[in-house]
Amino acid sequence: MSLSLYDASITVYIRMLGNLSHFLNKAETFAAAEHVELSTLTEAGLGHGMFPFARQIQMASDGAKSGGARLAGIEAPSMPDTETTFPELKERIAKTIAFLETISRDQVDGQEARQIVLTFPGRSMEFTGESFLLTFSMPNLFFHVTTAYAILRSHGVPLGKMDFLAGAQAAAPTA
Repeated sequence: MSLSLYDASITVYIRMLGNLSHFLNKAETFAAAEHVELSTLTEAGLGHGMFPFARQIQMASDGAKSGGARLAGIEAPSMPDTETTFPELKERIAKTIAFLETISRDQVDGQEARQIVLTFPGRSMEFTGESFLLTFSMPNLFFHVTTAYAILRSHGVPLGKMDFLAGAQAAAPTA
């Protein structure tokens, strides 16, 4: 059985966004228990000119929705990047997942050779649908999800590898 472009993209985008939402839930629990202001976490970064946590969520959302849209040959919904609170970030993730759930398997499967051109100031990048997914879109998504994870970990939020891989499906430790 071969892996379809839909399975390698849309289902992974949705899964990783769900895991990101799980990170937010764990961070809220941690913040309440440790008396940490949630704004401390939304504004936190890793330094070196990297974007703060809230922007990492927005960029993961942007990457997933635009990746899915490009593979399906449709327009992604515009989201203004104004979220600053945990409820707003959770809503952003939920809206992104809801959009991705509107993309059908038929819109994506068979689009491995679709030409995708990304235009940036001063340059453009050309891909096939398959190379876009494997060499740009997925690495970009994982970069921002990983960075969000690392920011929370660096502030004491008790996230582990299974939270990253399985989100809310991660098995709770047994006593």
